[in-house]
This record gives sequence, C-alpha cells and structure tokens, in this order.
Amino acid sequence: MKKILLLSDTHGHMDEKIASYAAQADEVWHAGDVGNSEVLDTLEEIKPLRAVFGNIDGHSIRLQTEEVLHFTCEGVPVVMTHIAGYPGRYTSTAKKLIEKYQPQLFICGHSHILKVMQDKKYGHLHMNPGAVGISGFHKFRTLLRFEIEKGELKNLEAIELGQRGKLTNAVHGTD
Repeated sequence: MKKILLLSDTHGHMDEKIASYAAQADEVWHAGDVGNSEVLDTLEEIKPLRAVFGNIDGHSIRLQTEEVLHFTCEGVPVVMTHIAGYPGRYTSTAKKLIEKYQPQLFICGHSHILKVMQDKKYGHLHMNPGAVGISGFHKFRTLLRFEIEKGELKNLEAIELGQRGKLTNAVHGTD
C-alpha cells in the first residue's frame, strides 16, 4: 500500500501545512505549475516526488520534471500532465495520452479547481487537486490524498488548507 499526496499549482509557494501533509505520505505527486526549484527541493527532501511541469514553469523546473508522466503505482496505471481539461472536455493532447496509455487514474492541474470524477467514456478516475499555492483565482487552497493498494484507490480525501493569499512560513519566487 502507498499513501499518496497529490497537489498542483504551488506557484512557488511552500509552507508548513503542505510539508506536514507531505510527511504523512509515502509519495508526493505534483501536477505542475511548481513555480520554483525550492518547492521541488523541499518536497524531495520530505518524500519521493513525481512531478510534471506546468505552463508557468521556467527552464530549471523543466529540466527537473517531465511534461507527461506515465507509470504504475501498486498495480494502478497512472498518467499525469498539467493541462488536460475534464471528462467530455479533454484537450486533444490529453485524449491522445488517454488512448495511448489507457490509465486507471488520469491526473492534471492547471484549472485551480479541485475535481474528482469518473470518466465513463474512457473508464478511468479523473483527478485535479485544485491549487495549493497562494496566487491565482481560486478561493481556497486544496490538495488530495489517497491510498493505492493492490490495484485499488482507497480513502480519498480532499483537504482544504485555508484561503488563498494567506501566508505561513513560505518560500516564494519563480524560476
């Protein structure tokens, strides 16, 4: 069994709340718009990290991450990218990734809107953890945590970290 913390759109923000949830996980997955290398470095110091870059991420983040990750975790095929859309409204790139890899779990970020839904057409679970950073148009900072065991997702929790714009011991900036 693996405990996963899924977050996105940090936009260069890292605080004690994020670090605390990361410490409780076995792996941290970041769905893009990291913002700066310090966020990646901090998360990697806490737990193993899988991360994709987003549209705001500069050269140094792109050297440390991938545009798309496809992997298997505890028997669950996963695809993660930053910009993808939603079931019924996927980008053409996302559709190609889904058709090519046929994931059981499809993850994206970008919208700053937390959304978890079953995609009936492609048969996977779609996850977007919302935004955990303090900049953007979202009202609340959110992330997801769940467990994967023997090919099944279990104990999914949506976690709210408070209002956007509230600062707590943060690292800021962008690369």
